[in-house]
Amino acid sequence: MRRSIVIAIVLIILVLAWLWIAPPRFWLNLTKRVEVSPEVGAQLVVQYNCRRCHRIQGEGALKGPELDGILQRTDPMVVRLWLHNPRAIKGNTPMPNFHLSDTEIEAIMAYLETLQ
Repeated sequence: MRRSIVIAIVLIILVLAWLWIAPPRFWLNLTKRVEVSPEVGAQLVVQYNCRRCHRIQGEGALKGPELDGILQRTDPMVVRLWLHNPRAIKGNTPMPNFHLSDTEIEAIMAYLETLQ
């Protein structure tokens, strides 16, 4: 009986660690669902501190590409893929994987569309 409890606790800890460290897409979509709108996308840009590396509307750093007009210069699907998993596009990129949900990605895309 005691061994079963220990095994159950270890399994729960492993599952929680998995959901925290490398959350699967279904989990992100369940736990990080947002309204898809430019306003929410702008809030997410602030929340994830995108200006730490990107210049947006004249503010921020230029470590990464400027995001004003990015959807005119780059295929929107490529931008979505970068937001989904940057290292899948370029393995040595300094851009972190923020583990964004699908709705967070679409909200950020809606915001980027306003930066034409």
